[in-house]
Amino acid sequence: MAELFRTLEWRFLTIAPCDAAEPWQLGSQDAATPIMQGIIDLHHDIFFFLILILVFVSRILVRALWHFHEQTNPIPQRIVHGTTIEIIRTIFPSIIPMFIAIPSFALLYSMDEVVVDPAITIKAIGHQWYR
Repeated sequence: MAELFRTLEWRFLTIAPCDAAEPWQLGSQDAATPIMQGIIDLHHDIFFFLILILVFVSRILVRALWHFHEQTNPIPQRIVHGTTIEIIRTIFPSIIPMFIAIPSFALLYSMDEVVVDPAITIKAIGHQWYR
């Protein structure tokens, strides 16, 4: 039985219980710095908003398909067209980036802080357009 669980563990995605990377790992490794923990938290926050947008857009799509199906509804309802729905469709997409921008700006400003005594300094130089 234990052998079955080990083979299933290698075949499917697993969530890493520690900070070492595992084959087919789902999710990030444990953060070593507070900045990385902020990046992971920002990723989860943005993913939450993406799921909300996906659900909302899917609902609008299904609703539009239902209201404009000629055989079931030959005369579409007024809620699909109108000033109110157009205002909502304009305001909500402009509010969502503000909710995403506030935590990302806080993370960007925290990344700008200078460490007093770094253990190592790396200088990376990139060259472009070599032919």
